[in-house]
Amino acid sequence: MFKYSLVGYDGSDTSRRAFDLAMSLARACHGRVRVVSVLQVTEAGSDACALMMADSGTARARELLDELKALQPDADVLVDVELTHGSPGDVLIGQVEQHGCDHIVIGHTERGALVRWLLGSVSGDVLARAHVPVTVVR
Repeated sequence: MFKYSLVGYDGSDTSRRAFDLAMSLARACHGRVRVVSVLQVTEAGSDACALMMADSGTARARELLDELKALQPDADVLVDVELTHGSPGDVLIGQVEQHGCDHIVIGHTERGALVRWLLGSVSGDVLARAHVPVTVVR
């Protein structure tokens, strides 16, 4: 089955559920989970710019791992964490290729038509472009 699942994580309820599912699969298949949190400058503004300029990314990665361990106590054993910046769809597709992930688990938050038109849908973008199985969690 899946040996290395990639989870796009933003702290939302659906991304937490996606993480929980990926962890269950990793345990069942003796696999691992790669959790990637993507900062978009257009969404995070000056905080994202400051994070990209200063090397506080390591501290934030530790905070993220602590957050994941609060959800799943064995996260420190099964999870690789990365914080990066860019377009979430591009980053997730790139992570699959760069790290050999064989599955993507991503949350989907229902937004209005105008927001989808303006910002797009990360889950829709990943579904359209991924060359590995994708599980969308609601």
